[in-house]
Amino acid sequence: MKIITTQFGEIEVSEDQILTFNEGFYAFEELKKYVLIQPDNSYFKYLTSVDRPEIAFPLFATRLLDENYPQIDKHEAFGIVTLNKDPLKITVNLRAPVYINQYDKSGYHTILEGENYSFYYNLFVE
Repeated sequence: MKIITTQFGEIEVSEDQILTFNEGFYAFEELKKYVLIQPDNSYFKYLTSVDRPEIAFPLFATRLLDENYPQIDKHEAFGIVTLNKDPLKITVNLRAPVYINQYDKSGYHTILEGENYSFYYNLFVE
């Protein structure tokens, strides 16, 4: 199938690339099917809705920021990124990670308990 994305234009997506989020995302509960796009030479991945491709969440692997970040068996943890033209204002949400299991093509969005991780972790500093 083909989807037209805001970031990458028209892309071909096969069924085996589709990730299912049974609960959806907070504020996007109705969107369950996503594809994970990683541009060449980028640390960011884009979790793009199959049903509404204009909805895409930029992601950053949490293990690149904290090797002790809570991991779930067979899942990789990502923080949702808030992009900005000013790199010093780019933040990663470490408190509400996205966990993705590439083996069974599933994922979920959660909020971690406690105050250990920030909603607005600055990705770049001076």
